[in-house]
Amino acid sequence: MVVKKEMIAMLLAGGQGSRLGVLTTHMAKPAVPFGGKYRIIDFPLSNCINSGIDTVGVLTQYQPLKLNTHIGIGTPWDLDRNMGGVRVLPPFERNVNSEWYTGTANAILQNIEYMESYNPDYVLILSGDHIYKMDYEVMLDFHKQNEADVTIAAMPVPIEEAKRFGIVITDDNRRITEFEEKPEHPRSNLASMGIYIFTWKALKEALMANEDQSNLDFGKHVIPYLHDKQQRMFAYEYNGYWKDVGTLNSYWEANMELIDIIPEFNLYEEYWRIYTKSITLPPQYIAPGSVVEKSIIGSGTTIYGKVYNSVIGCDVVIGEGTEVHDSIIMNDTKIGKNCKLEKAIIAEDAVIGDMVKMGVGEEAENEDFPNIYNHSLVTIAENTVIPSELSIGKNTVMSGTFTLDEFQDGILPSGKSFIKGGDR
Repeated sequence: MVVKKEMIAMLLAGGQGSRLGVLTTHMAKPAVPFGGKYRIIDFPLSNCINSGIDTVGVLTQYQPLKLNTHIGIGTPWDLDRNMGGVRVLPPFERNVNSEWYTGTANAILQNIEYMESYNPDYVLILSGDHIYKMDYEVMLDFHKQNEADVTIAAMPVPIEEAKRFGIVITDDNRRITEFEEKPEHPRSNLASMGIYIFTWKALKEALMANEDQSNLDFGKHVIPYLHDKQQRMFAYEYNGYWKDVGTLNSYWEANMELIDIIPEFNLYEEYWRIYTKSITLPPQYIAPGSVVEKSIIGSGTTIYGKVYNSVIGCDVVIGEGTEVHDSIIMNDTKIGKNCKLEKAIIAEDAVIGDMVKMGVGEEAENEDFPNIYNHSLVTIAENTVIPSELSIGKNTVMSGTFTLDEFQDGILPSGKSFIKGGDR
């Protein structure tokens, strides 16, 4: 039975997120925790339900277990529905041409039957790894008013950063006259956000016409094809908060922006809630003599020490005498007594011993992965065990179970990486 939907959403959530380093070793980037209680994918999913979109296909591929578990049947977002709702769409075996998703548009192409089952008028394409709030219904109204075949959400960026994006050039009516994918010398600062509304007919035609392209991609193939066909393409300009948390530093910055006195991105607005899968936990406990200043503290967390300017997840324990500054501590992490943490990102289920220091010493570039571990951050992978009395320098990364005798003078110097295989 064909169920008619005006607009369905296809959410691309299969990315590895390699620039997040060890945070994405065992999970896709959209499943990475954010803001103490959420995961990154909660933001586009919440945007969908707040915008009145009740049919969402989530395309997964890389390390999907945590993402699939988190989404479940869509209950937290009111997407557990008989007609529509949320559907996880991994790659699957076919009679012919069976393959992994090899590009953003290839992933959509492989799910053309899913989209056809709803016979939509419009298809909304989203990325699962951005932090923002957007009313897609307003964008759809803009699309309809212009009788567009394609509408691309775009936002102004500093011209020196424009070469990192797909750039649109428009006329006075916002009609796109040219589209350049990551140009060396950009002629506009209006950058594509990777959010598209297509009429179903235009999208299907472009996908089928380019199905033989390897790594079929929206920016490289689908959009240029429709532009060459002189289809009506418009740019919907967005000027709200939007963050691509694709690097450890941008991820850290986005979390820190949540705890500004007047946050640039507000999680507390009643009219545009961010929904997530909630675990039943007791309230936080802030012990006598402890200090919490300008921080987010998740449910079930127990604090005996001092926390400043940090984002602390759920069911975390911070021991007596411990100080945490400018850090992100994810769910179920246990931190011992008399530690001092500066600019640390500690993933889920880590165990930190007593008298551990993080972010000490002089700055030094990471010797192995300078493009990932930088900006003085200390990054600790999930399930990592850090021994008591270890001092860890800046721009460092650790993953595995460690003992103190593995470190000369009880120090991991700045710029070092220590990544083991296996679990604790």
